[in-house]
Amino acid sequence: MSKRRVIPGFGLSMGFTITYLSLIILIPLAALFLKAARLGAAEWWEILTSPRLIAAAKLTFGASAAAAAVSTVFGLLVTWVLVRYRFPGRRLLDAMVDLPFALPTAVAGITLTAIYAPNGWIGQYLEQWGIQAAYSPLGVFIALTFIGFPFVVRTLQPVMEDFGSEYEEAAATLGAGRWTIFWRVIFPMFIPALVTGFTLAFARAIGEYGSVIFISGNLPMQTEILPLLVVSKLEQFQYEAAAVIAAGMLIVSFVLLFFINLLQRRLNWQNR
Repeated sequence: MSKRRVIPGFGLSMGFTITYLSLIILIPLAALFLKAARLGAAEWWEILTSPRLIAAAKLTFGASAAAAAVSTVFGLLVTWVLVRYRFPGRRLLDAMVDLPFALPTAVAGITLTAIYAPNGWIGQYLEQWGIQAAYSPLGVFIALTFIGFPFVVRTLQPVMEDFGSEYEEAAATLGAGRWTIFWRVIFPMFIPALVTGFTLAFARAIGEYGSVIFISGNLPMQTEILPLLVVSKLEQFQYEAAAVIAAGMLIVSFVLLFFINLLQRRLNWQNR
């Protein structure tokens, strides 16, 4: 007699799940590594250690981490305002957070370039201070911050909305001040969600292409990012080299995300 499950349809739903994940994720990733495997270890090493790729990797991962960190800090502030306060235009401000999701990345890149160019609305004032935003690493950072910011807000918002006021009231009755309540009671509760938001923003920024290529200027060894190198290899019909670069990005990203997830699990365990 077969064992009956409480929730029916497990076998069918699991089959659909595995099939879908295989078609969307596992098979394309396997094809990527199979394509890259056509080159030997020496060729892998030559491609991955080229000065141009190393410079692009430093800019890509460095700017992505910096943009995700800034998005995390300001995302916490914006989420706090949206959740804790009621004011005219709050719904409009909340909807504006999702604009980077809906806006095509190429359009975002052109818009940011027009704004931060030396003759742009903001760029002309930065130029007076000797700051070049567009066509510089700063422009890459701005674009990555723009596309990663909503991930932090939308990750943190439901957690903050579910956070009750009983902890704050209990701390207040014990004589704690507002800053003490925030840093000792409220903020530790939000750290796992902040780590998750940082991870999502960081992962999204690493593979960003459309919004960066316009504002960066794509100068080799200066403002060139890894996704642009992949596209340039594809345009030159160097498919194996493009696969090697993409596989390297995937491996480094996976390792970084793995350690970030370990940190998140540790934080969740400490908050129990």
